[in-house]
Amino acid sequence: MSLVTLDPAPATREHAPAPEHGPSPGWAARCRRRGAGLLDRGDREALWLYLLTRISLWGTAYCTRLLFPDRPGARQPAPLLTAFERWDWHHYLHIARDGYFPGPAGSGTTYGDNREAFFPGFPMLLRAVHTLVPHWTAAGLLISLAAGAVAVVALGRTARWYTAHAEAGRRAVFFFLVSPCAVFLAAGYTEALFLALALPAWLAALRHHWALAALLTALATTVRVSGLFLAAALAVHLVIATRGAGRLRALPWLALPAVPLVSYAGYLAAHTGDWAAWQRAQERGWYRSFHLPWDAWSATWEAAFGDRHPTGYALMFQAELLAMVVGIVLLCVLARRRLWPEAVYLALTLAALGTSYWYMSLPRSTLLWWPLWIGLGALSLRRPRAKAVYLCLAGPLTTILAVTFLSGRWAG
Repeated sequence: MSLVTLDPAPATREHAPAPEHGPSPGWAARCRRRGAGLLDRGDREALWLYLLTRISLWGTAYCTRLLFPDRPGARQPAPLLTAFERWDWHHYLHIARDGYFPGPAGSGTTYGDNREAFFPGFPMLLRAVHTLVPHWTAAGLLISLAAGAVAVVALGRTARWYTAHAEAGRRAVFFFLVSPCAVFLAAGYTEALFLALALPAWLAALRHHWALAALLTALATTVRVSGLFLAAALAVHLVIATRGAGRLRALPWLALPAVPLVSYAGYLAAHTGDWAAWQRAQERGWYRSFHLPWDAWSATWEAAFGDRHPTGYALMFQAELLAMVVGIVLLCVLARRRLWPEAVYLALTLAALGTSYWYMSLPRSTLLWWPLWIGLGALSLRRPRAKAVYLCLAGPLTTILAVTFLSGRWAG
C-alpha cells in the first residue's frame, strides 16, 4: 500500500545497531540502550524537528505580544502565556474548572457559551494535569506539548509504513509541523491530543492489532467527534485486510469507539432532557445545522468575497474555501489509489464540515489529515522541487495564521 509510487531507488529501512561484543555494559549503558530501542533514528529526528518548531513558535508568540498588545499604547506587554488564551481555549477552561452545568439543573445555554458542543476528553485531562500544574494555561500547553511529541513520532512511523522509506517519514513530519495551522498544535486545543491517540490507533490497525486500535480510537472519540470517522476507517480497513476467523474475532472491538459518544450523549440528556444536546449546541453556537453541500459552499463564498464581513473574517472564510478544495483533491487522489479506509475517513470529515450553513474550522482540520502529510513527503522524494514550492506557499500562511491567532484575532 503506497500513497505515492516512489522512484525505483532502493527503499531504506532503519535497523537497530548490531550488538557489540565485549564485557556487559553497566546499568546506565543498559538504560541508554533500552531508550534507544524505544526511539529509532527517524523518531529522534522527528522530535528534533518538533523541538525546533516549538522554539520558533514561542519566538513568534513573544514578538506578537509586543507588536500587537491587547491595549492600545501599552508600555508593558501582557504575560507570554496570554497569547495562547484565545477562542476555544476558554470553553475547555470553563468545562475543566466549572463543569458542563455549574449552576442549577437545566440546559447549559443559560451560560451563553454552548459548552456542551465540546467533548469531555481534553477538559478532563486538563483538570487532572491542573492538580500538578496550578496555572491552567500552562497545564493546557503542557498537554499539547507532550501530545504533539507523540503525534509526530507516530506520523513519522506511519509514513515509513506506507512508503518503506525513512526520508519520507522525516519529510512528512516536516511538512506537518510547518503547515499553515500548526499553531493549533501548540495551543491548548484538541488537535495534538487527538492525533496522539488517532495516529497510534491507525498504526496499530495497519499492524492488525485490532484491540489496541479500537481502544485508542475510543479514547480519541472522547476528544473529538472525528474519532467516529476514524472508527469507520478502521472498519473498512478490517474488511479489506482480514478474512474469515480473524475478521470475526476483531469485529466486536469496533463497537468500542461508540461507547464514549453514547456515554456523553446520555450525560447531557440527564441534565437537559435532550439526547441531541451536543448537536443543538453546535447549531446554536456555530450554525452547524445541515445544509446541502452547494448551499454551504455558496454561503462561505459570499462570506469570503461578498463584503459581508470585515476583511479579517473574510480572509478566514477564503482559507475555509481553499481547505475544502485541498480536501476534495486529496480525496480524489486517495480514491484513485484505492486507499479506501483513508478515503472514508477524509470523506466523512469533509461531509461533516461541508454541510453546515457555512464552512468553519476546515483549515484546522487539515492537521488531522495524515494522508496529506504522508503524500507530500513521498511526493517530495520524486519531485525535489515540491519541498521548495510547499515552503514558499505555506510559509507565509503559517506565519500569518500564527500571528492572527496569537494576537487574538479570529483564525478559524
